[in-house]
Amino acid sequence: MSSPVVAAIKASGKTIYEPVVVGGELWFTAEHLEEVLQTGLEGFDVSGQAIKTRSKNVKKKVAEILGYPVPKTFKRCQPRFYGQDFDTYVQAADNLQIWNEELFASRRYVLIRVDGSGKITKVKVITGGELAKLDTTGTITKKYQARVTGLDKATEMISETDTANLQPLLASTFPNPIKASPTSAAVVGEILPIAEVFKRISTIVGKTFADLGSIQERNRGGALHNLVCNALGYTSYGDTGQFPDVPHQLLEVKLQTSPTIDLGLVLPSNEAALGIPLLNDIQVRHCDVRYVICCGESDGKTVTINNVILTTGAEFFNRFTQFKGNEINGKLQLPLPADFFTK
Repeated sequence: MSSPVVAAIKASGKTIYEPVVVGGELWFTAEHLEEVLQTGLEGFDVSGQAIKTRSKNVKKKVAEILGYPVPKTFKRCQPRFYGQDFDTYVQAADNLQIWNEELFASRRYVLIRVDGSGKITKVKVITGGELAKLDTTGTITKKYQARVTGLDKATEMISETDTANLQPLLASTFPNPIKASPTSAAVVGEILPIAEVFKRISTIVGKTFADLGSIQERNRGGALHNLVCNALGYTSYGDTGQFPDVPHQLLEVKLQTSPTIDLGLVLPSNEAALGIPLLNDIQVRHCDVRYVICCGESDGKTVTINNVILTTGAEFFNRFTQFKGNEINGKLQLPLPADFFTK
């Protein structure tokens, strides 16, 4: 496949260690990175190679596929592909091992499946924040959390306006219904202002959905996302499992049936780039994302939404109290789901 990003990198002469503008013409989005590497690596034969040799050869092939000069040796930096903020992990088994570093929310982790014959079959690109969601063992100890208190009002709008960085990208008209998919990328002029988002989402107070139990947390979250998408005016529902939950509106949705909010590896107030393409040359940041906290209660069969709180990431901690996390050291081991490379 031809890729304008690969062509631009070749023309630039940059090495894998030189940073590029996140969202710019030399930046691979996670989706595009996965697509290019899947095409280029599928069928690549690493059979009979020692683990270190296999890892090195795969990295060389990745550099070549992306249009970079192939290094004779790889610098001991983290991650190895410093400019694109990713590292590679060749997986012959479902146990992912990350040595001597913590997970970083926005960093990309390129997981490469090798079959029994030693050939590469599948490539998956996942961020640290998404990877942390796969931790069912409590191995990752640096996870940010916050607490919800003082639920006296059914609806609360913490941020009266969006961040100054996001305001030039907002819609001037507010269509209802919205024809686009909620999982499509954010588009200049289609991002509803936070006041309009609040007006629409406030209507889910009092709504209910089936409680599938705490072990079905993802499915419970999906039911809430469906309610949110309907309230926003979307005619369809979608959920990629990635951050933020509604990419088209840069909106993250949290269901709270307990006071503790799990934030994963990234603070809402983080000013780092979100990793999406530039919008009118503006780099969208984590703190520009809007957070809707939906607090509910369950009778064991049905969840009822009692409170809706909306805020920008930048002002998240004006309302919620942060818990402090711990550091992780040594080897991090994460068992990958059996269908990780196939779904």
